[in-house]
Amino acid sequence: MATKYIFFTGGVVSSVGKGVTAAAMGRALKERGFSVAVQKLDPYINVDPGTMSPYQHGEVYVLDDGAETDLDLGHYERFIDVRLNRVCNITTGQVYAEVISKERRGDYLGGTIQVLPHITNEIKRRIAMVTKTTGAEIVLVEVGGTVGDIESLPFLEAIRQLRGDLGRENTFYIHVTWLPYIGATDELKTKPTQHSVRELRSIGISPDMIVARSDHPVDEGLREKIALFCDVERRAVVPMVTSQILYEIPLLIEQAGVADYLVQRLGLTPRSQPDWTDWKHLVDMVRQPKPTVTIALVGKYVELHDAYMSVREALKHAALKLGVELDIRWVHSAELEKGKGWDQVKAADGVLVPGGFGSRGIEGKIQAIQYARSEKVPFLGLCLGMQLMVVEFGRWVYGTDEVNSTEFDRSTLHPVIDLMPEQHGITDMGGTMRLGLYPCKLQPGSIAEACYGVEEVQERHRHRFEFNNAFRDEFYARGMRFSGLSPDGRLVEIAELVDHPFMLATQFHPEFLSRPNRPHPLFLGFIKAAAEKAGVI
Repeated sequence: MATKYIFFTGGVVSSVGKGVTAAAMGRALKERGFSVAVQKLDPYINVDPGTMSPYQHGEVYVLDDGAETDLDLGHYERFIDVRLNRVCNITTGQVYAEVISKERRGDYLGGTIQVLPHITNEIKRRIAMVTKTTGAEIVLVEVGGTVGDIESLPFLEAIRQLRGDLGRENTFYIHVTWLPYIGATDELKTKPTQHSVRELRSIGISPDMIVARSDHPVDEGLREKIALFCDVERRAVVPMVTSQILYEIPLLIEQAGVADYLVQRLGLTPRSQPDWTDWKHLVDMVRQPKPTVTIALVGKYVELHDAYMSVREALKHAALKLGVELDIRWVHSAELEKGKGWDQVKAADGVLVPGGFGSRGIEGKIQAIQYARSEKVPFLGLCLGMQLMVVEFGRWVYGTDEVNSTEFDRSTLHPVIDLMPEQHGITDMGGTMRLGLYPCKLQPGSIAEACYGVEEVQERHRHRFEFNNAFRDEFYARGMRFSGLSPDGRLVEIAELVDHPFMLATQFHPEFLSRPNRPHPLFLGFIKAAAEKAGVI
């Protein structure tokens, strides 16, 4: 069958939930037996988010092939349970870099390079690559930003052209918009949605469906009004009221009949009946009263929780599986250095130190790790969290604060964490780290092996510093076990402490492979240890 394309645009305000909506619809279509892939078109001129501040962009989500992508790809993978690749995230920077590169090589035979057709053709080429690389029968394409943004115009023009290129029977446009609530009159207003749709139609795209996001119930009268003024079928106006439970969204999509409508409009025949048993159980578990486990997440970007999106979700997945309520205490590591926030750490049943870059707040993280080690509090370190666990352990072994990573002190006398040999001489920051999926052999009898239950795993990485093997023998003699190694034994992937109920840290990012109904084994092990400390299991 011809590949079907569903395009998502946003209106009125940004952060309206296009990514979650696309992910939920993708899951509903997968439940009907179709192979699904999702692509995000990001209008910013950065080549990828790898060099962007987490405060501006949130989490950088890494794929199997090493692509550094938008956090929405995390939603796509978690909801639909697929493994995406680098063509599933396009940025303006990538598009222009490719077109300019072709121009420099003379590929355009001296022609004048313009947004139309050269930029839009490159966008369309990259959209088509999703099917070629994934084999998906249905591709959901989300355009970042909001209709009316200058940056989005080439992407909107490209998806407008695709209706003519692919045929109306193979394309479907969904506009996700916001209904503001006016407290003084106690009503939702549709006028911003009408203006947004008018703006979209002015560039040649008439939406086939409108998802009306709101914090308040949307009555039938409002649906009919939106359908009338925006020229869509009433069935195609889908109220989507904000849910307190993220993983309830696919069930709400199913309840609204969205997937059935899409299948009908695209001329498809479902291959299977949707089975939402696991999802309903998941949502039921969220609602049930449960004993609480408190985790102190000690980071440097905690003001913006999206900076640790996958970590937060992986913790939730594990907690739900174990039947406990998760209480995350967001602790700023720089505040710990000032003596503030320790009540949050000391009240926690487990401590987690996630990844990050730069020297700000590093000593606070080390102090939190020292507390977890000395007080036998369950601990999980991720990427930088592992490196700082090694630094803290080294300071204990040598009895000096001179132990450090060369990322923070190039002249340290004890460089227990050092730059990878292949990273020397690299000056470009973007896309130059050890990125993507790499194998890891687990050591028999280790905590890591007990968690995974297998001998070898593959995990996603994003780092450029490694454990310095010159310290391996001495650390091993003092009680640090290197329970996960690269197959050649050269790189330390997992470190854990022997004389501790659960103190384990990984050089990779296990959070990227956790799924709502299939929690990551290391997060399960960590939450289980924290729950045992809390005395709730």
